[in-house]
Amino acid sequence: MEPARERELVDRCRREEPGAFEELIEQFKNLVFALIARTVPDRSRAEDLAQDVFLRVHRGLPYFRGEARLSTWLYRIVVNVCSQERSEQRSRAASRHMSLDDPDSRVAAPSTVDRRFSDFELRDRLEKAIEQLPAQYRLLIAGHYLQGLQYEDLAEAMKMPLGTVKTQLHRAKRQLRELLEGDLK
Repeated sequence: MEPARERELVDRCRREEPGAFEELIEQFKNLVFALIARTVPDRSRAEDLAQDVFLRVHRGLPYFRGEARLSTWLYRIVVNVCSQERSEQRSRAASRHMSLDDPDSRVAAPSTVDRRFSDFELRDRLEKAIEQLPAQYRLLIAGHYLQGLQYEDLAEAMKMPLGTVKTQLHRAKRQLRELLEGDLK
C-alpha cells in the first residue's frame, strides 16, 4: 500500500469512519498472520496473536505519529507480540517438568514423501528449516524475503541499526543454507 493511502486510511480510522478499521484489517491481515505463523507453529495460537495485534493497533492508532509507514509500525507490533509469546512459553516450560512419558515432548515421525509433489516437498523442507532458526532470524527472513519489507523498514520496526539487520539477515541465510544442505545429506 502506498504511503499516502496508508496515511489516509489511518486518518479515516481515527475519525472512526464506518468500515475504515475493517479495511485496515483486510489490507494487513495476511501480512500479520504470515509473520506470526513463522514464529508460532500452532495455527490457532497464531490466529489469537493476530487478533491481539489488531487490538493493539486499534488502541494505538491515536498515538501513531506517522513518522514510519503503517506497515512498519504493524511489523513492530508483531515483533513485540511474538517476543511476549516466546517469553510466556519459556515461563510455562520452566514451570512444567518435562518427562519422557510426556506426549508433548515426543518428536513426530517424518511423513512419507510422495515424489509427485516435489514443489510441495521443497516448500515443506524450506518451512521446516525456517522453523529451526532462532525466532529473531525467522522474523527477519519472513519480513524481508517472504513479505518484501526493506532493510530500512526492518531496522526501524525492530529498533536495530541498519547494519545489524543486514548482518543478522546474512547469518540467517547462511544458517538456513546449512540446514537445507544438511537435510540433503
